[in-house]
Amino acid sequence: MKIEVNGRSFAEEPRPGQCLRTYLRERGWFGVKKGCDAGDCGACTVHVDGEPVHSCLYPAFRADGRTVTTVEGLAAEDGELHPVQRKFLDAQGFQCGFCTAGFLMTTAALDEDQLTDLPRAFKGNLCRCTGYRAIEDAVRGVCHAEAPGAGEAVGRNLPAPAGPQVVTGTARYTFDIDVPDLLHMKLLRSPHAHARITAIDTAAALQVPGVHAVFTHYDAPERHFSTARHEHPTEDPDDTRVLDDTVRYVGQRVAAVVADSEAAAEEGCRRVEVMYEILPAVLDPEEAMRPGAPVVHDKDATTARISRPQDNVVGEAHGEIGSVEAGFAEADAVYEDTYRTQRVQHASLETHGAVAWFDEGNRLTVRTSSQTPFLTRRALCALYDLPEEQVRVVAGRVGGGFGGKQEMLVEDIVALAVLRLRRPVKLEYTRAEQFYGATTRHPFTIHVKAGARRDGQLTALQLRVVSNTGAYGNHGPAVMFHSVGESMAVYRAPHKKVDAFSVYTHTVPAGAFRGYGLGQVMFAVESALDELARQLDLDPLEFKAKNIIGPGEPMLSPGGEEEDLHIASYGLDQCLAIVRRAQTEPWKAAPEGWLVGEGAALAMIATGPPGGHIADAKASLLSDGGFDLAVGTAEFGNGTTTVHRQIAAGELATTVDRITVRQSDTDVVRHDTGAFASTGTVVAGKATLRASRALADQLLDFAAAHLQLPRADCRLAEEAVMHPGGRLTLKELHAAGAAVGVEFTADGHFGGTPRSVAFNAQWFRVAVDPDTGEIRILRSVHAADAGKVMNPMQCRGQVEGGVAQALGATLFEHVRIDGRGAVETAAFRRYRLPQYADVPRTEVHFMETADAIGPLGAKSMSESPFNPVAPAFANALRDATGVRFTELPLTRDRMWLALADSPRRNPRPPVSH
Repeated sequence: MKIEVNGRSFAEEPRPGQCLRTYLRERGWFGVKKGCDAGDCGACTVHVDGEPVHSCLYPAFRADGRTVTTVEGLAAEDGELHPVQRKFLDAQGFQCGFCTAGFLMTTAALDEDQLTDLPRAFKGNLCRCTGYRAIEDAVRGVCHAEAPGAGEAVGRNLPAPAGPQVVTGTARYTFDIDVPDLLHMKLLRSPHAHARITAIDTAAALQVPGVHAVFTHYDAPERHFSTARHEHPTEDPDDTRVLDDTVRYVGQRVAAVVADSEAAAEEGCRRVEVMYEILPAVLDPEEAMRPGAPVVHDKDATTARISRPQDNVVGEAHGEIGSVEAGFAEADAVYEDTYRTQRVQHASLETHGAVAWFDEGNRLTVRTSSQTPFLTRRALCALYDLPEEQVRVVAGRVGGGFGGKQEMLVEDIVALAVLRLRRPVKLEYTRAEQFYGATTRHPFTIHVKAGARRDGQLTALQLRVVSNTGAYGNHGPAVMFHSVGESMAVYRAPHKKVDAFSVYTHTVPAGAFRGYGLGQVMFAVESALDELARQLDLDPLEFKAKNIIGPGEPMLSPGGEEEDLHIASYGLDQCLAIVRRAQTEPWKAAPEGWLVGEGAALAMIATGPPGGHIADAKASLLSDGGFDLAVGTAEFGNGTTTVHRQIAAGELATTVDRITVRQSDTDVVRHDTGAFASTGTVVAGKATLRASRALADQLLDFAAAHLQLPRADCRLAEEAVMHPGGRLTLKELHAAGAAVGVEFTADGHFGGTPRSVAFNAQWFRVAVDPDTGEIRILRSVHAADAGKVMNPMQCRGQVEGGVAQALGATLFEHVRIDGRGAVETAAFRRYRLPQYADVPRTEVHFMETADAIGPLGAKSMSESPFNPVAPAFANALRDATGVRFTELPLTRDRMWLALADSPRRNPRPPVSH
């Protein structure tokens, strides 16, 4: 056996059945990524004798006598980047970067003819972050990145600091490390939606060669907790155990087998014998609230923080402003209907996983794919009675999150194994487990009723919302509360009412997902107001513009007013102006006979969660005159690392390349709540701003005293403090401080309050083939009020990625549950993710605003682009076809069936579908 990999020969025989991907990774070629296990995503693409192959499908033995090139081998021996690597770096054709190696290897093998048809060329590669525009620009040689020269850093298109590592395959994600003496964990999962474990026999499993231990509910702590991670744990119900003797959904973990290899652990799982008492199950949230329905969690409401466990209601919100009955009575038109949104998977290409061990100081160290390393440490310490100083949690570069990694889904069980075995243990989800063992977006049912006078003034707005949180309440109440917040507060109406319920069912749990409930409810509200405007024979956009709140107005929602939330800058009027301009501009003609329509929707979102979101940062001067910046927030394509360097560089009058960032490690700063709720810039960025300013003050104060000059005569410049007599280099300044025992380091802190709001508007022009139901997007325009845009190139990528992900949820993504509660769509080829050919180029426009609360005028812009997409698309379809679609996704077959009733063919009142 001889395989040449990147110029090096390997003679080791592969294991029987081993794929080339694992063979390569076991030999240190970590640029070859695991994304799908089935040849669907392309993250594992390598060249075999110059031909691109998906190495997860390619048997390793077939590489005998062949030459294999991974992304690490693309560059020349002297380190010169391959032209494709240079193009991706110049265009910043990546976000989290987990898919980038696959795109690089595919692109590097394309000939001139294939380059003319990228939709076909990239059929085997998926990206969940970028929306594909940046990837296309990279392939075409478009350069977006600016050189990190001297001058103001904020507002420039500076590249991500990890870019060179991403394009060379040397960026280290969760499992891209070699851990000696490693054991592997696999999970046995429940085949039943609801059952009690009456007996469990592990004897046969323990006889499997290589199996070290089998853990069951007998080994798990009795404590209940929530997998959701929030700064205040009381926001979530305590309804989960590490391993439970009652299972509540198909896919819940029953036992954990730890062995020398994954194969041995899998065989151990097959040999664990479990006896179940099958219990009644309920899959529908409305049925779950009815008297006599099976109870999902028979727990004490107070101690578990469950609203009404006997009714399967984990959380609820009820409120009324004014009297909606009176409001509807004075309306000239009233519209009401019920809207439904489906389960959606986060589909981050790096699956959930963690590896843990004891370090030299006997500290438990957990390396995990997490958005919340500090909160995960806190939860592990509470669960296992460990002092925080004895636990370290580290997130490497994270391969996508979208809220799905604001959970503790793997770290608890891995920690249990390491604490018992005193050996390193790894657990990495398969792609199938990601579907049935992780979390999804909450499915919602929203009944909306809206009334308005003939002049277009809203009189009343009423919602009844039912959210299916699945078998466990992680994020359930918080998502439900948030869903009826800004979605109602953005509109002025004298009478508003909300009744909202977060409900348990025996299905896969839901969790945090981009938009955090707002996208689901805004689909209903924005669609309903569009329909109400049509009833009044008013332009929908003008109708909404007449009713939106303005600067300085209170944001009122019956779900509860948030006192620390302010309109600290206002760009919604500018967003709507962008849409109006798009409506009047020339447009590409649709095919003859196709129906054409346009639609818009708007959205408002708080720039952070309520109740506080804490971030600490530390800035230090190094002996070489550079700077060290320590921040707690994680990098998963959100771009916070780039922005933090830009903020620090501006305050310290230096260039970003002189700032080294250490992050997402519980050892580097005191605390960071986590990278979720779009807080990476507005909360952690503010902590960075304060730390950098404090360090700048330290440096100038010391320099002035050292030089015996007034402070006003000293100013920071690149690599020096300038003064009337010349310059004192930062190296000299550091040495002078060291001589008298002074360390130049400063802390920054922000508690996440007060908060501002960001605004977005989306507009589509679409064409529909009435004979087939095919939909084409003729134009997509997005207006974003992000305040001061810290990095336009990067922020545009966040918007494009949000729109693309939302289009997937709008058009075809759907986690389907069968009649027994099992997930049917547990693979990418059964779960339709947006591909390159599916996503249009969205025109992104940023508004001219500066926020009074956010750092240097910035606001959040990671989650909010998602929220107006589905209603804008549905409104465009209504305009084209006359059909009001009230259920997502808007699949082609649903479109074709609905067009039979279209008013365009058979004039009559709109039909809901």
